[in-house]
Amino acid sequence: MSAPDLILAGGHLLTMNAGNDVLVDGAVAIAGGAILAVDTLEGLTERYPGTPVKHLPDTVLMPGLVNTHAHSGFLRGTAEHLPVWDWLTLHINPMHRMLQPHEAKAASMLCYAESVLGGTTTIVDMWRYMDGSAEAAETIGNRLVAVPYVGEHPDYDYFDTLDMNERLIEDWHRKADGRINVWVGLEHLFYANEAGQQRAIDMAKKHDTGFHTHCSEAEIEVAEFEKRYGKRPMAVLEDLGFFETPRSMIAHAVWLDPSEVELISKRTVSVAHNPVSNMKLASGIAPIADMLAAGVPVGIGTDGEKENNNFDMFEEMKVASLLGKLKDRDAAAMDSWDVLRMATVGGAKAVGLDHEIGSIEPGKRADIIAVRADTPRMTPLFGSGPWFNLQHNLVHAVRGSDVDMTMIDGRIVVENGELKTGDLAAIIDEIHAVAPPLFERRAKWLAENESVQWNTESNG
Repeated sequence: MSAPDLILAGGHLLTMNAGNDVLVDGAVAIAGGAILAVDTLEGLTERYPGTPVKHLPDTVLMPGLVNTHAHSGFLRGTAEHLPVWDWLTLHINPMHRMLQPHEAKAASMLCYAESVLGGTTTIVDMWRYMDGSAEAAETIGNRLVAVPYVGEHPDYDYFDTLDMNERLIEDWHRKADGRINVWVGLEHLFYANEAGQQRAIDMAKKHDTGFHTHCSEAEIEVAEFEKRYGKRPMAVLEDLGFFETPRSMIAHAVWLDPSEVELISKRTVSVAHNPVSNMKLASGIAPIADMLAAGVPVGIGTDGEKENNNFDMFEEMKVASLLGKLKDRDAAAMDSWDVLRMATVGGAKAVGLDHEIGSIEPGKRADIIAVRADTPRMTPLFGSGPWFNLQHNLVHAVRGSDVDMTMIDGRIVVENGELKTGDLAAIIDEIHAVAPPLFERRAKWLAENESVQWNTESNG
């Protein structure tokens, strides 16, 4: 029998296994970065006498959170109060024209640090120059699904290319002890011509990796799909062959109708739900309950720092629950267990990693966080008995700043609420150094170029 390297013990252990089991005085035995056994502390110390024990009293141990859609960046608070297409035109696309590789890496360092501090262990990041993002993930220690912002259309030639995307797959996929995965990305279907669309599909098949894009985020998109293709967005993606890739994940999916939900439920398609971003950009409310009922794997994403304005997945869980209740005007909608599963094992399934992460079960990787239970926000806490409220407190009360410890692959990257794998002050100082020049270059470009709105004439 293998001997564990460490036993991690908390006040409560939330497994997120099939039964959502919770253990009082629960503990996890960890060996070689993997979960060896789950039991009470008494049970594990009897089974593995002499094994070092890390005691985290007054905490809830739970799986690390999975952020299924994010964008590194540092436009926080500088791109406000605009609907999505004006926001893209005036702030986001000009930024991409001016962005340089060292700035992109600095952004990933900042966003990954913020993420692990808040209990997020896996991040699906759609960003630029992602060799720097992979290096940042190596340093910070987070699990990364890297999805380059790709444009393969003459109107969007200032984004990354599929050549860059393929090189990233070849250089980084399953590297860093398997913590880094690389997918094929398109910023949007309209950002690629027919040849680019087909190559994206072929690349995902060739490398046996996932495909990720934004779709059905704003109502205007549906009309544009009808104009260009005569069909709704999911039917178009189906016809073009995107759902034949090993896995396709759609970010937002706000405007899916029942026929589209039924369609993707029969394919290897998942959805990244971004409730805060969808509210901030006034995009709408996604039919998440319908997707879950149909069996569509749904994860939760923060989206980027510029449209959120943070990477706090606990906040995102609360909003996901409340927005679902508001949509249906049903206080029982979006149950706390459903939301917790979307942020953990459901998110892992959405990115095809549920065999590795998402729950605290033997054989999975030791991606575990400890949430403080001694705060006013978690009081009272009942982890058993008739007033059991653990799941509700985690979804509706906790903030990312309540995370005391973050472990990824058995390695502690945050301890006592402090980043252990990087100099946080230096990371922040670097952003303060690189942000003003980028903003200045963007302002100069906007002054010299007439603003171009969404190209509705091109047929991709």
